[in-house]
Amino acid sequence: MPTNARALPRRRARFGPRAVLAYLIAAFTVAPMLWLLVTVLKPAQEIFTLGLPSRWTLDNLIYVLTEMPLPRFLFNSALVAVTITVVALLFHSMAAFALARLRFRGQQAIFSMIFSTMLVSLPVILVPLFLVVRELGMLDSHAGLIVPAIFNAFGIFLLRQYYLNIPRELEEAAKLDGCGFFGLYWRVVLPLSKPMLATLSVLFFLTNWNAFLWPLTAVRDPDLRMIQVGIAGLSGQYSTAWHYVLAASLVAAIPTVIVFLAGQKRLVDAMKTTGLK
Repeated sequence: MPTNARALPRRRARFGPRAVLAYLIAAFTVAPMLWLLVTVLKPAQEIFTLGLPSRWTLDNLIYVLTEMPLPRFLFNSALVAVTITVVALLFHSMAAFALARLRFRGQQAIFSMIFSTMLVSLPVILVPLFLVVRELGMLDSHAGLIVPAIFNAFGIFLLRQYYLNIPRELEEAAKLDGCGFFGLYWRVVLPLSKPMLATLSVLFFLTNWNAFLWPLTAVRDPDLRMIQVGIAGLSGQYSTAWHYVLAASLVAAIPTVIVFLAGQKRLVDAMKTTGLK
């Protein structure tokens, strides 16, 4: 009986207000994706009707994958997003390690300048950035899409704050074993920062996969368009084929869902981690 008495409150707690709120949030989050999936599988003439379709069809998906350069747009977005994520994590972790663990003159001033760039949005620097990229001859190229997006103060700030929580004892022990600054970074700090690196990799990938303003500005060649710019090109001045727009949007959303589900555990670990045990 005592065992059952303890079990009853736990079972009731599962259906308490917090659980109901969590289920409602989950339902509202999943509902748009389900609506999108159902709508894409409808015939074109039933696209604006409510309820289930009279018949299920894959015509919309087949059209955008075969009759449109959507695979090329997906490849461009994947190439740009993955390259930016990998290179940015390497450079950001190095910069954050130097700002958190090394001691040199002007360290705080450099960090303050880097942090202040978070207050400047892309539309403010769009014209100067375009002029610089044009002078470097990187317009209408993958380099023009990748290089300006690599440097992000948010990643440096987040990793620096994470590195400040690493105990000094680990650093001293590594130095006693003969590790220099690079050995300390590569063998000690980098392996300990896997949860934060995984979190940033998900955020960087999603941000660059969904980028629109800079790819629209820097690229004119249709073969270099990224997925969001390609989808926007489906909207005409007087009419829009919404069944194709929704089908392309569904295809574009699949990689983001896969990346989020793959990094979900690391995201939760990074949120729970406030220091080292």
